[in-house]
Amino acid sequence: MFQSLYDNTLRWARHKHATRYLSFVSFADSSFFPITPLVMLVPMVLAQPSKAFSFALLTTLFSAMGAVLGYSIGYFLFEALSPWLETTHYWADYLSAKSWVAEWGIWAVLIGGFLPIPYKIFTIAAGSLSMSLPLFLLISTLGRGARFCIVAFLLKWGGERFEAKLRQYINEIGWGVIALVLLAALYHFLKG
Repeated sequence: MFQSLYDNTLRWARHKHATRYLSFVSFADSSFFPITPLVMLVPMVLAQPSKAFSFALLTTLFSAMGAVLGYSIGYFLFEALSPWLETTHYWADYLSAKSWVAEWGIWAVLIGGFLPIPYKIFTIAAGSLSMSLPLFLLISTLGRGARFCIVAFLLKWGGERFEAKLRQYINEIGWGVIALVLLAALYHFLKG
């Protein structure tokens, strides 16, 4: 099951419009979309390792543009959106990110680019706290760029060996991810 999904993903990563999709997901992830650009970047680098850093740069640029939209949402629309945000599972993450940004400033934004917490939470928090937009954009670009370049470098460096191991264990990885999602859902259900 996961083997054919993996093969299709690599095929899609070579699609003529794959860079457009990567650009959109990178932009949207930093502002409103719940899917990380790594779901596009990783298979695209695996499918075309010679373009690893081009893909990382593209991901960084569109992520930075999306970060400006996320910042703008926090700066201009937070009052209107906060009642809705409070009803989502992002509210606790937002409060944490806002606290970190308030206390640590640009360092929280830089580190936020590497955390598994959705980056849009940090962009909206920075906007709601009126962080300096030029400084925010610089740090956001550096943080996200470092993350995407590290991923691209590791995938390019591991290249065929990594791809072969991933192909070998894709079913185990797929079932493991499903098990983790189910455990997380069960934990959330029992806790709430």
